[in-house]
Amino acid sequence: MAGLSLQCGDCGVLLRSVEEAQAHAEATSHANFSESTDAVLNLVCSACGKPCRSQTEVDLHTKRTGHTEFADKTAEAAKPIDLEAPQKPAADAMDVDASASGEQQEMVVPEVNKEMLTDLEGMGFSTARATRALHFSSNSTIEGAINWLSEHQEDPDIDEMPLVPANTKTEADKPSLTPEEMKLKAQELRERARKKKEEEERRMEREREKERIRIGKELLEAKRIEEANERKRMIELRRLEKEEEKRAREKIRQKLEEDKAERRRKLGLPPEDPAAAKPSAPPPVEEKKSALPVRPATKAERMRDCLRNLKQQNKDDDAKVKRAFQTLLTYIGNVAKNPDEEKFRKIRLSNATFQERVGNLHGAIEFLQLCGFEKLEDNEFLFLARDKVDKAVLNTAGAELNSAITNPFFGVL
Repeated sequence: MAGLSLQCGDCGVLLRSVEEAQAHAEATSHANFSESTDAVLNLVCSACGKPCRSQTEVDLHTKRTGHTEFADKTAEAAKPIDLEAPQKPAADAMDVDASASGEQQEMVVPEVNKEMLTDLEGMGFSTARATRALHFSSNSTIEGAINWLSEHQEDPDIDEMPLVPANTKTEADKPSLTPEEMKLKAQELRERARKKKEEEERRMEREREKERIRIGKELLEAKRIEEANERKRMIELRRLEKEEEKRAREKIRQKLEEDKAERRRKLGLPPEDPAAAKPSAPPPVEEKKSALPVRPATKAERMRDCLRNLKQQNKDDDAKVKRAFQTLLTYIGNVAKNPDEEKFRKIRLSNATFQERVGNLHGAIEFLQLCGFEKLEDNEFLFLARDKVDKAVLNTAGAELNSAITNPFFGVL
């Protein structure tokens, strides 16, 4: 099978023709080439049509332009190579023989158009960048050099002087622009750069606006979820309060029954028969009064009474009361969020900050005790044991504190 490319034995690059192999040899001094059945990679950018011969070229093109779609046309472009080298002038043949013989060629800075080099330096480009741009744009025009710079400004060697073999000739004598033309061209290039920058800024502003809208939607959704969870939590708190009240009434009823049975026993009366006929009903009003059980105060009501007493005892200093409520809320919140951390479940009573904010206020320590805190034997600490941490009670306390902080009429009536 005829070869589809020439492969450099020194660096492994694939070349389409003998001419490319000769140019590669002149640029790199590599002289070991062989036929290969692998076709040269040909990836064509779908956006601008630029062909790329390696994945490295694809990555560089994508980095400069943002184009990411490439069509693989390697099979279409593949064709057998012609191994007959074109006739070269005698001087070029001597150069090839010299490089093939392994002689080290002297590398020099290529000659470029001096006037265009001066013009580019006057525009603010360094000598190395200006020389490299003029060399690789074949000393064509100022605009061509600037376009090359804009396309290759991310190259790692952009600030290095280009080097070519000493016997390489470059076209450095092409006419440059007149001062007036150069001035107009520079103005045109600046205007083009300004428009490009403005367009990029508008694009970035649109992206930032989209991001702001997205974040706003996420925040609204998070707020909605938080409010829904808060409603569920309050409903659960009310349900727990009702259950606690129901259990308290049941305990009182059982106690009354036990006391009644005990009195009958002491009086020598037989136990009351549940099926016995009931005595005549007293007047409705008296029955209603005797049938009304004394509803015990729930823990939430007792907490509310503590906070109400605290505010009424310090009604002339709203800032002090609000600071005490917020400090209590901090203690309760820390325990609810970190029940396993002992430092949040232990409060030193002699602490100056505690005494100033909470300890010396009537009702504050009682409120903490309702939340489960207990004084240790030495009365030096308030301590909440881990097994006595009740999330429902802590949530109730937090709700009462929030109500006391946010309700301007709390404790007034």
